[in-house]
Amino acid sequence: MSRLGIMLFITLSLWYSPTSLQAQSREKLQKEKENIEKEIEYTSRLIKEVQQNTENSLSKLLLVNSQINHRESLLANLNSELALLNRQISNSNDTIERLTSDLEELKASYARMIKFAYRSRNSHDKMMFVFSAKDFNQAYLRLKYLQQYSRHRKLQAEKIVKAKDLIQKKILELEQKRKEQQLLILAQSNEMKSLQLLKTEQAETINKLKKQEKDLIANLKEKEKTRTNLQNSIEKLIAEETRKSKEAARKAGKPATNVYAMTPAEATLSDNFAQNKGKLPWPSEKGVITSTFGEHPHPVLPNIKIKNNGIDIATSQGSHARSVFNGVVSGVISIPGAQFAVIIRHGDYLTVYSNLSEVFVSIGQQISTRQSIGVISTNNREGKTEIHLEVWKGTTILNPVDWISKSI
Repeated sequence: MSRLGIMLFITLSLWYSPTSLQAQSREKLQKEKENIEKEIEYTSRLIKEVQQNTENSLSKLLLVNSQINHRESLLANLNSELALLNRQISNSNDTIERLTSDLEELKASYARMIKFAYRSRNSHDKMMFVFSAKDFNQAYLRLKYLQQYSRHRKLQAEKIVKAKDLIQKKILELEQKRKEQQLLILAQSNEMKSLQLLKTEQAETINKLKKQEKDLIANLKEKEKTRTNLQNSIEKLIAEETRKSKEAARKAGKPATNVYAMTPAEATLSDNFAQNKGKLPWPSEKGVITSTFGEHPHPVLPNIKIKNNGIDIATSQGSHARSVFNGVVSGVISIPGAQFAVIIRHGDYLTVYSNLSEVFVSIGQQISTRQSIGVISTNNREGKTEIHLEVWKGTTILNPVDWISKSI
């Protein structure tokens, strides 16, 4: 292969390899963007549902806060996609420059060949060149040289045509990328405006809610009472199940422990549950997380923190609660302020679903993944439909966000 051919081959290799990886990265970003846009659309719908009941409520504020998070994620996604596209455009410019340089060298080399061919265009001159050889071997080599030279000239011409076609193709691709770049810049600008409007709405809602401080404090105390009642009920259930498992182990002649003694089937179920960490389905078909796990500042009241043993998920009115994994119903309890709660055991793990207005399952019932277990309650005063989800391992409370999939 000639030096020019090698250069062209390297140039093409450099073009195609990173482009393939960049296309995969961009495809991933666009898939992520689609998911975020669906979340934004659904959250907007929930905000409208809440606004039908009351213009300024804590439920609305929590949804607006979630929407701000979604839009900030979308803006970050657009920034990443734009940065990637800018790199692709830069790489495209560099590649076109290299290809153009190689093409010029190919054309110069071809011009020299044409000049030589013109000077030796007379067939008599070619024959003289062959027959003027010292011996037969040299004459043969000269003849082969002329034949190879002719073939090489044709190959050079073909390379020039291919190089021209490739450059034209890359120029068209570059133009397309620049159009996409402009669309992304426009989308980025629009998203920044939407985000700013949302933050203004957030500030206005907070200011109006601050005037309802007494109601907010009363609501906070009620939620704290509900959380404590639910936690006590779960701990009582765990203690009772542990006592029963110890008794069963003693009767079977096995050593008793202070933790829940699993059967072999339960141990397998527990392992399967653990292996699906981060991949479990959501407890509702659609939803938006409005309150996260752990301790965090109150969205309105200054210097006050709220504690959440799980996550709260807002969803559409009439939605059903679903089990996130196979298991057995350990408890169905009534909690003041949280209506009904269903507790499902998955070996050493428990999942808790509260704020259900109606329950479809009973204690001891085998449950499959995504099986409907009840109707999620709607607060008619605020127009809020919300499910509370908790995940426990033994007596340890875990963050459900670590266990469910990133998107529904």
